[in-house]
Amino acid sequence: MKKMMTLLSIMLIVLISYISVQNPLTDDYLMNLKNGATTVSVMTDKQNLKSEIIDYANKHDVKPIDARIDQVWKAIPGYNGFIVDVDASYKRMKKKGKFDESLIVYKQVQPATSLDDLPPSPIYKGNPEKPMVTFLVNVAWGNEYLPEILETMKKHNVHTTFFLDGSWVKKNQDMAKIIYEEGHEIGNHAYSHPDMKQLSRARINEEIKKTNDIIESTLDVTPKWFAPPSGSYRMEVVEIADALEMKTILWSVDTVDWRKPDPNEMASRVVSKVHPGAMILMHPTHSTAKGLEQMINGIRSKGYSIGTVSQLMSEKRIVKADQFPETRK
Repeated sequence: MKKMMTLLSIMLIVLISYISVQNPLTDDYLMNLKNGATTVSVMTDKQNLKSEIIDYANKHDVKPIDARIDQVWKAIPGYNGFIVDVDASYKRMKKKGKFDESLIVYKQVQPATSLDDLPPSPIYKGNPEKPMVTFLVNVAWGNEYLPEILETMKKHNVHTTFFLDGSWVKKNQDMAKIIYEEGHEIGNHAYSHPDMKQLSRARINEEIKKTNDIIESTLDVTPKWFAPPSGSYRMEVVEIADALEMKTILWSVDTVDWRKPDPNEMASRVVSKVHPGAMILMHPTHSTAKGLEQMINGIRSKGYSIGTVSQLMSEKRIVKADQFPETRK
């Protein structure tokens, strides 16, 4: 009898176990447990990957720089910030399921204050964080040196800003067209190379507007940069130019090429003084024509690009391919 009861107990246990295993409700329960565990695992991996990207961003984001008025250098343009695009970076990494620095995506962020937000003020240089410089080629004479200067710039793929005297444009329309067609930016250098600081308000207006008129009729271009001859100005000149939707441009490095320096000496001096955001004053002279190639090579060897005034004033950040390779994709 006792053996019989033991045998029945064992059979009952086996039966209950079988029913439990084969029960659809039990299957669903186990499946739900499995799926739940998988979901938790995926969510954890996703959160971990995003956390790694956010940690990386906190260490590598660069804040934008606002435009400002400096006591010495007057108006200085702003410069875009550079931050990690967390969502875009995650999207690129999720297939691999792990953090990969080479797949980081960056985006530029504009400063809160731009050059246009500042009151009228002269501009001597670009943002000191921007590894770019520009040549300011003031043209009121020196036609014989312009072809060589243009040829050298073309050879080195340099485009910069030529500030044209209005009376010069009137007499040299073909040369003005060549300069523009070579891809250079055109600025206003007044009409008769006067001392703008000494002029009446009416004459200041006349010099700037008359030059714009001849440039527009010759090249179909409206200048937005004004370079007063010899850098002579008073605040009223700057304000009048601003009212005409032009900003006043001066310089931070001077070739002093009108004194006819030795081209090699001049080029070495300029390159030694060049800095991020430098604006380099020059004219069509023998010294500049012969020393320009040396200046271009020297400036580039220091890691600076050469652009127009508009490019230098732009807040757009210059990105080195080896520094942020993914930004170009």
